[in-house]
Amino acid sequence: MIGVVSFSLTLPMTRIAVSSLDPFTVAVWRGIFASVMALLILIILRPPLPKLCDLKALSLCSFGIVFGFPVFTTLAMQSISASHGAIVVGLLPLATAMVGVAIGKERPSWGFWLAGLIGTALTITFILKKTEGEFAIGHIYLILAVITAAIGYAYGGQISIKLGGWQTTCWALVMGFPITLVVALFVPMSLAGATLPSFAALLYISLISQLAGFFFWYRGMAMSGIVRVSQLQLTQLFLTLMFSALLLSEHLGRDVLAFGFAVIMVVWIGTRLRIQ
Repeated sequence: MIGVVSFSLTLPMTRIAVSSLDPFTVAVWRGIFASVMALLILIILRPPLPKLCDLKALSLCSFGIVFGFPVFTTLAMQSISASHGAIVVGLLPLATAMVGVAIGKERPSWGFWLAGLIGTALTITFILKKTEGEFAIGHIYLILAVITAAIGYAYGGQISIKLGGWQTTCWALVMGFPITLVVALFVPMSLAGATLPSFAALLYISLISQLAGFFFWYRGMAMSGIVRVSQLQLTQLFLTLMFSALLLSEHLGRDVLAFGFAVIMVVWIGTRLRIQ
């Protein structure tokens, strides 16, 4: 849940960051800052090096959390609100559970899948209601973000059983660092016209959303399993909506509160159902 609370501020902070910073600058340099910090942590603490058999999982984890999710969510925040973004990202728990089942040995019960589908149905119903059935380009970006993040979360959760939570996060960031650095050569860091809130938001999504939050997230997956822990992220939707109202003055209506309560109840039920 510490990881989920950390992630729940990602979309509002990204929207604040792109208010005075170029979206591509935010997408690329959040990864640069996080990777540099991860490299320093590895140099100071010197954990064992990953083995060759670990590189596939770390590469797919890096693909999801270093490139896919940050880039697509940043692009999405240009055209849709953080509240709407939170609804689409609410599909992530079920997607992560599906990838987790595909790559691991966890076998959820039919009741678990039913709870997950109910939570997903609530998510889709809510966004269709809010957008009146019309999808913006930002929603397409967020769907791509969900797919890539589910891959990164599941593979990261799997390898963290062996390597540990913070080690998995740091190695994944460092593996993606060379590519991010090359991309940064074409997207120079420009602070011209940047406001202090935008820069502070950039630091948050770099050091918390993309680094420290994953220490807790992957540690939790290693302790309790990818499938079960993934469902906790359904509560991220409700938390993001609350933070969006506090930080961005986005409207928080009664339907949002009712929907958030329903989602929390689904999570409460789903995480208590049998998983072999």
